[in-house]
Amino acid sequence: MQQADLTKRINELKLKRNAVILSHYYSRPEVQDIADFVGDSLALSQEAVRQDADVIVFCGVHFMGESAAILSPNKTVLLPEIDATCPMADMVNVEGLKILKEKHPEAPVVSYVNSSAAIKAESYICCTSANAVEVVNSLDADEVIFVPDKNLAAYVASRTDKKIIPWEGHCPTHHQILREDVLKMKEKHPRAEFIAHPECRPDVLELADHVASTRGMIVHAERSPAKEFIIGTECGLIHGLFKAVPEKTYYCVSEFACCPSMKMVNLEKVLTSLEKMQQRVIVPEDVRARAKEALDRMLAVKIN
Repeated sequence: MQQADLTKRINELKLKRNAVILSHYYSRPEVQDIADFVGDSLALSQEAVRQDADVIVFCGVHFMGESAAILSPNKTVLLPEIDATCPMADMVNVEGLKILKEKHPEAPVVSYVNSSAAIKAESYICCTSANAVEVVNSLDADEVIFVPDKNLAAYVASRTDKKIIPWEGHCPTHHQILREDVLKMKEKHPRAEFIAHPECRPDVLELADHVASTRGMIVHAERSPAKEFIIGTECGLIHGLFKAVPEKTYYCVSEFACCPSMKMVNLEKVLTSLEKMQQRVIVPEDVRARAKEALDRMLAVKIN
């Protein structure tokens, strides 16, 4: 089926199912283009709550679908590719986290939203890459456990007086962006600003002109006087940058900055998901309720 035919059929079924299609910035460009909303994972889940839809089709990885199910328990959440999992989210497990909590009973657990519902349920509060520093500083504790990303933990540690106890996880896509990659691109494009995601290695962030979340990168590109940018995150964001600020130029920092899991969803799988109402994401109610408490605590934190 041609792309135009796929899009037409998807739109027909979307109306029939009273569905809303959400796409993360890291998805394939054609998937972003057919989505009703494109954004980062938490913002999309919050948007789903606001939508008068019966069905949420989440074009992303498993933890994203879980977040939507946590916040919209009365809606059907579909993940077009059930095998699309986040390697970083899979690096932390409940049993290991419980052991770490026993070792540090006074340290509240801060879990990055890029984690499973089960991990969120074991956490005191969640955070995003945009608000991690503010969330940690809001806690009445001298030390905190931070899961699952050690790179984001290191970024937070450099901006707080609290002791950060990190979990030894990382995003493989961001972790394989190397300092040498950045230096080569800076030499090739000397007028370009380098903006990096805080999931990158600390020595990569040292070279950044600006550190920001995925959405934050788009906002920065809109506001910055610079005309060229080296993008230190997953390559899919460049499509969103071109759509938001088409008059500027963007270079991906590395050819390896591509997440295989985020590229698993294509238009055919979106169509099949709507046709067969699959694959449904279900979070057990006891887990969902505890995970939502952690998300709600995060949303209550005032950001300057």
